[in-house]
Amino acid sequence: MSSVANRVIKNTGFLYAKMGITMFISLYTTRLILNSLGASDFGIFNIVGGAIAMLGFLNAAMASATQRFMSYSEGEGNKEKQKSIFNVSFILHLCISLVVGIALLIAGLFFFNGILNIPPDRVFAAKVVYGSLIVSTVFTVMTVPYDAAMNAHENMKYYAIVGIFESFLKLAVAFICVYTSFDKLVVYGSLMACIPLVTLTIMRVYCHKHYEECVIAPRVYWQKGLMKEMTSFAGWNFMVSISSVVTQNGLSIVLNNFWGTTLNAAQGVGNQLCGQLQAFSNTMLKAVNPVIAKSEGQNNRHLMLQVSLKGCKFSYLLMIFFSIPATIEMPYIMKIWLHNVPQWAVLFCQLQILRTIIEMLTISLGNAISAHGIINSYSKLASILNMMPLLFTWLLFRFDFAPYWMYVVWISCWSILGGILKLFYCKRLCGLSYKEYLTAVFIPCMVITIIVFCAGYMVNCLFEEGLIRLVCVCLTTTIVFILVGWKLILTKDEKYVIMNILNKFRNKISVLK
Repeated sequence: MSSVANRVIKNTGFLYAKMGITMFISLYTTRLILNSLGASDFGIFNIVGGAIAMLGFLNAAMASATQRFMSYSEGEGNKEKQKSIFNVSFILHLCISLVVGIALLIAGLFFFNGILNIPPDRVFAAKVVYGSLIVSTVFTVMTVPYDAAMNAHENMKYYAIVGIFESFLKLAVAFICVYTSFDKLVVYGSLMACIPLVTLTIMRVYCHKHYEECVIAPRVYWQKGLMKEMTSFAGWNFMVSISSVVTQNGLSIVLNNFWGTTLNAAQGVGNQLCGQLQAFSNTMLKAVNPVIAKSEGQNNRHLMLQVSLKGCKFSYLLMIFFSIPATIEMPYIMKIWLHNVPQWAVLFCQLQILRTIIEMLTISLGNAISAHGIINSYSKLASILNMMPLLFTWLLFRFDFAPYWMYVVWISCWSILGGILKLFYCKRLCGLSYKEYLTAVFIPCMVITIIVFCAGYMVNCLFEEGLIRLVCVCLTTTIVFILVGWKLILTKDEKYVIMNILNKFRNKISVLK
């Protein structure tokens, strides 16, 4: 278990480094592009890009299926099966990319004839951008089998390097747009389409050179049964994904119909802030998920469940480390960030964070169910739960309930009932003990949450609102979090792994000196 923990921590470190660098570059790139293109052309690029992004969840469902099968077969150690999975995945994604490309070309006829509201003098540039983004989408789809191979081998170091290189390419495109004398929107769209081609080429060369299973020979390794199994798995994933997408967008429409655009602005602010906080937990999960699938492939159910429980526990701890001080100081943070804070924005942000925190308690159990492979029954019920907030929110608003009831329903259906559903199917399919989950995840997480929140809230009550109070709350919650976590929450094995990593880090520093 300690070797697995070391691998996960090491890979998480690579992913956090990637996230930090790419986030900084992305913010600076966005600023350059916005100033270079202007608000109107930048808006056109986002409108056209948004039209294409609507099909993104199809690719996400297929990517999830491919990664699960590749990681599972890596755990089995069956190289011939891995070659078959890679070839089936390659053909499937080639077909998907062609179908998506043709569908987007046909959709473009409608987008530019009445659906998209674009100034007449910018229609040609918008069409060039649209065509470029279609090319970009096709190449992005084609990278999935190689991305899955890297995930299966837990090669997060190279994955991070490619991601950082991609961010620098986007930064280079932004600088070219600043200084070019040609139509900046056309140049930006065309060059952005080239980036996925470059990353696909890099990943393809690396994977074919380093991984034995990355051999393109569909006539030799094609398996019709495997193709059917992967497509079926992706189909169930797709059903859960699309129900989630429909509900999230549908709730925005319901909120708009009953309460107007001001509430949509408050909801958008909540989504943005919570998304940034959630990124810290999701980054760790990317390192954990391949281990879960590989352990199941090795028929090591015990290790698979242990890693899943650790994933729930540590993703929750990472989330509350940032979320508790943010929730306590939300009114002041909003004032600093936005100056003019939309009505309901503070409460919406706090409720959105609460929803995400509760979901983190069972986040890795969904991956354990996926690793098991029989997901049809679970996917049906999860899709129904995903759609329920849309209906109940509409009914409540019809009876003049306050706007925050949307989040009450959302938390009840997705976070609480959704978590119970994952627990039930983890016990039914994987043999997870409810008692083990309570002692390993739920009780420790509740203990540290209550203690850290109370400590932060007490400091909040002692000072007047301002920067000093914000700093004091953050310092207090951080110190209490570390002390309580070390004394009460971490197990002996977890402390051993952390101390071992710290000792290795100290040794490296002393060598450098």
